[in-house]
Amino acid sequence: MENKDRNLYRLDELSDYKIASNYSDVRGWKIVDADNRTIGKIDNLWVNKDMQRVVYLDVNVDKSLIDDRHNEVHDAIANDNGKEFIYKDGDSHIIIPIGSVSINKDTKIVMANTIGYDTFRNTSRYNRLNNFDRNYEKRVMNSYYPEDEIGYDSEDDTFYNRREFDNR
Repeated sequence: MENKDRNLYRLDELSDYKIASNYSDVRGWKIVDADNRTIGKIDNLWVNKDMQRVVYLDVNVDKSLIDDRHNEVHDAIANDNGKEFIYKDGDSHIIIPIGSVSINKDTKIVMANTIGYDTFRNTSRYNRLNNFDRNYEKRVMNSYYPEDEIGYDSEDDTFYNRREFDNR
């Protein structure tokens, strides 16, 4: 994503931003699916600067989830050209909309309530060294919520005015 069009930033890139006192800093916490299977650890938070709020959890995917799909062609989600997505070395991160999880402050575990293990395993990943673009966001949202496909067309911040991004 070019800087002039960029609206999402990792929290650790924003020295003047911090987590509000009434929210937990979930970085480093484990994330599990609804069946308590490990998905990975929260590596960072993606913040929409214009909206001044977290919209995604950046998850470093657990090795076991990656090994389940090692060197396989990702055939569940095609890119915009209709070609299959192939995982590359270093593609070990996924994003999860903040409104798709519940946070247990006592156990320090984040639970993805409605997204299953197989969906996470089949969701396209990205390399943390590169920022992702809106096309990646749309692919991920379509893999998590295929029945809600309509409405992911927006190219502006209205894209985040969905229940999946509501962190209340």
